[in-house]
Amino acid sequence: MAMSAAILVLALQMMALRSWAQRTASPAPGWAQRLETGTGTMTNLQFYFHDTFSGSNPSAVRVAEARDTDNSLTLFGALVMVDDPLTEGISPSSKLVGRGQGLYGSAGQSEVAFLMAMSFCFLDGVYNGSCLSVLGKNAALNYEREMPIVGGTGLLRFARGYALAQTQMANPINGDAIVWYNVTVFN
Repeated sequence: MAMSAAILVLALQMMALRSWAQRTASPAPGWAQRLETGTGTMTNLQFYFHDTFSGSNPSAVRVAEARDTDNSLTLFGALVMVDDPLTEGISPSSKLVGRGQGLYGSAGQSEVAFLMAMSFCFLDGVYNGSCLSVLGKNAALNYEREMPIVGGTGLLRFARGYALAQTQMANPINGDAIVWYNVTVFN
């Protein structure tokens, strides 16, 4: 009896999570929303990731590559280190809410697919000093990609969830890109 009640509670929480995530699928006012539940906290964070290779102070730099990387259509073997601004709006001059720090490597030989190992570290409001960890495949040419959130620190400690990413702007000449992230975690 207790097991079936626990399963029912879990199913209701998952239905509430799905309903809440669907309501927040487009950018909401502000960049962060929290929903306290009886068994934890559901958090939705929406921000823009500015990956900049160009200019005198790039936030993304190629640090390693395979011997044949430049001959590959997918840049297979390239490794990029980033310290990218995360902003509330799409403009690079909009409010800074955090930094995306880590690396991604081109892991696809026949598709543009990056392995992301990155921390989204927040600098704003109650999330100041808290981070989320992303580890997974980013099929960068897909309209929307889903990546796992595998942990967190600070107010987001023990976080688990997912990040949806949509490229808003990409410059094929210099590699600069702006990506909108819609992140939902439970902790």
